[in-house]
Amino acid sequence: MSNATVELDKNTIDTVKSTVPVLQEYGTVITKRFYQMMFENHPELKNIFNQTNQRKGEQPKALANTVLAAALHIDNLEAILPVVKQIAHKHRSLNIKPEHYPIVGENLLAAIKDVLGDAATDEIISAWADAYGVIADVFISVEKEMYEEVQNKSGGWIDYRDFKVVKKVKESDVITSFYLKPADSGEFPNFEPGQYITVKAEMDDETYNHLRQYSLSCAPGEEYYRISVKREDAIGESPAGIVSTYLHNHVNEGDILPISAPGGEFVLDSNDSRPLVLISGGVGLTPMMSMLETTIKENPERKIYYIHAARSGKYHAMKQRVNEITSEHPQVTSLTVYDSPVEGESCDKEGYIDYDLLKSELPTKDAAFYFCGPKGFMRAMYQNLTKFGVKEEDIHYEIFGPASDDITK
Repeated sequence: MSNATVELDKNTIDTVKSTVPVLQEYGTVITKRFYQMMFENHPELKNIFNQTNQRKGEQPKALANTVLAAALHIDNLEAILPVVKQIAHKHRSLNIKPEHYPIVGENLLAAIKDVLGDAATDEIISAWADAYGVIADVFISVEKEMYEEVQNKSGGWIDYRDFKVVKKVKESDVITSFYLKPADSGEFPNFEPGQYITVKAEMDDETYNHLRQYSLSCAPGEEYYRISVKREDAIGESPAGIVSTYLHNHVNEGDILPISAPGGEFVLDSNDSRPLVLISGGVGLTPMMSMLETTIKENPERKIYYIHAARSGKYHAMKQRVNEITSEHPQVTSLTVYDSPVEGESCDKEGYIDYDLLKSELPTKDAAFYFCGPKGFMRAMYQNLTKFGVKEEDIHYEIFGPASDDITK
């Protein structure tokens, strides 16, 4: 990666860095305009990019943050390598290819010029063109390694492969599990607990395909992949989720779903023997269940604390399975928190997972902490764990959708 930065001369680096204040002020405006221009010029890319995130403004905001980080560290791109790797995992899962990068670069530069007008001088545009070339090469290089790694796995593949829905199970009023096996009955690769797959939804009444990433909710080594999908219903001005409602209402046992091979870097460190703390909110339980099922099988001596929050019992998926695990494995402790329980429902606490609960129920902060859920929930968990005194390196989490918000602030 350091070799890439030597391609930029000092004047180019200084010019790019001089645009940081402008990017801080106009970054999201530029990236919104970029997506508009790119989709006008290349509508076929709507088959790849999540249009719901476009409408919500999450994708432009996430891209603006990435562009700003690249500008800040253009003389030391190693500093943003963790961000690059996280994005590259998603790109590999979405089958982003090297030929897509020139299209992005051309439209990004055009958007900068369009938004900033005369302020985007030829010198600035030229410097950003050079910088983008270096940044794109970094992504392409990292992603090339990821494509090779997944293709070289036993049963691995790139692009999409047809899987058959062999079982469909309603887990709660809003969450349904889909058990998937290769349609060709061939071998398929194992995965690390916490990873996800991309599902390509091909709907007759939609002009473009829709891609969505779902965490695998089973342990590795089964005869299937399992995803557990929350149906996103329309709420107020927010429309229903296109893919989640399609999966719930129209995909049945025997149907085919094209999927990408598992990927992602939010994974369980199985070499850590300290206590494992899993915390989830709503459908955030999916990677946690994979980690829980894996640990009781592969590391049965490891102490596990699993705390799950749901709106109420009817929204609580896989409750019975967690109860079975807790009763059969004395090293596992589980707690359930409902914020709006209905009469007759039992839970360990009403309200929310807060600092007092963590302090009273967890005997140590010297543990590995993993959590997942809606962004507000995750921000609260991060703050609670920090207050509890957990070291930064022991806090692990996955953000649903584009990482447009920093939960640490």
